Amino acid sequence: MVADSILSERERGFSMGTTYLLQVAGLERELPVCRITDDLYIGAFVIFGDIELTQACAEALLRIAPPYDILITADSKGIPLVYEMARQRGDERHVIARKAAKLYMKDVVSAEVRSITTDRIQTLYLDGGDVEHLRGRRVLIVDDVISTGESLRALEELVDKAGGEIVGRMAILAEGEAGKRNDIQYLAYLPLLNADGTPKD
Repeated sequence: MVADSILSERERGFSMGTTYLLQVAGLERELPVCRITDDLYIGAFVIFGDIELTQACAEALLRIAPPYDILITADSKGIPLVYEMARQRGDERHVIARKAAKLYMKDVVSAEVRSITTDRIQTLYLDGGDVEHLRGRRVLIVDDVISTGESLRALEELVDKAGGEIVGRMAILAEGEAGKRNDIQYLAYLPLLNADGTPKD
């Protein structure tokens, strides 16, 4: 904790307190602007702990969702979103692709992913029991933000390995180039940013 406190804002990736104002699902949020490279910044969208935002986004996504049997998302920021979507719809369960294979997981399947906010390749894992819940079912992939599409690709690979049928791909936000995709549904567009919080495009 002490080490974190002595890091400068720039070293931690923040852009000197700059924010980007986002409007989504009838709500406004100020997103901290975070540095990815010297000339690329993003608005950090975090729904953890924001119950109002999570509920509103879940409701808005369900209104436009295609018919499906089960939801899947990647560890970790998509978890409260799919939980709330499943709760509102009355689903009995949803599936989480984990970032680590836990001791209790059996017959694990995996897929590699590299996100815009990660410096290294990560792996997503599905437990064999979750594979069974996906097999032969209509699967809706959900994430909080789709940017490079790498997490989405890994989830698609896992669903394919599990024998599920992908019926849709949804996110609260499409960031950067993802906003041009016609194979995803999303609630709002999040531009890539300059250091001062202004959109690059």
